[in-house]
Amino acid sequence: MPLHLRRDLDRLKRKILSFGAAVEESAQLAVAALRNFDAQLANRVVARDEQINQDEVDIEDDCLKILALHQPVAVDLRYVITVLKINNDLERIADFSVNVAKRARTLAGQAPVALPPQLMDMAEKSIAMVGAALDSLVEHDAARARAVCAADDAVDDLQRLLYDVIVAEIGKAPDKASQWMQVFSTVRYFERMGDLATNIAEDVIYFVEGDVIRHQEGGA
Repeated sequence: MPLHLRRDLDRLKRKILSFGAAVEESAQLAVAALRNFDAQLANRVVARDEQINQDEVDIEDDCLKILALHQPVAVDLRYVITVLKINNDLERIADFSVNVAKRARTLAGQAPVALPPQLMDMAEKSIAMVGAALDSLVEHDAARARAVCAADDAVDDLQRLLYDVIVAEIGKAPDKASQWMQVFSTVRYFERMGDLATNIAEDVIYFVEGDVIRHQEGGA
């Protein structure tokens, strides 16, 4: 491999891992803001988004430059394509973290409701999927990536359960319907985070094995 290509790929690897860590941290902060109805913490998540957006653009530019200047092939080409796709999914996860933070900020200004324990379970599972998907990229571990794909079923099950729980809570306390609709929104955001983590895992499998499994019946 040419020295310049190796240098640029190493730098790209450092950037995508740093970006992933920042996105994962934003998601964790958003969950903490929601759990504690902490408006100040929610504002921190929102404030971080501008830098995250800029990092996403920078990484995309780096990928395109590597493709144009070095014309990588085989596994190096798959790696750059994988980073290009994962980069976009990470930015979208950060956007959903901002959405969760905004819902937490709104809830902080309203009469409190007791969040269902299943919501925190769903949040933790979704974020754990993101972390495991990123680990599978670092370790070039297709088996771990497949485990992330399989974990999405539990997140989807919790989503369906929580819809029923929230509808029941609104029925018991219609005066708090506004708060429960805010909570209802976060359920969808965490479900989407799980979906995006699955996308990342599928892209890792493509990178490691060269197989495109997205849209296949039964997934990974």
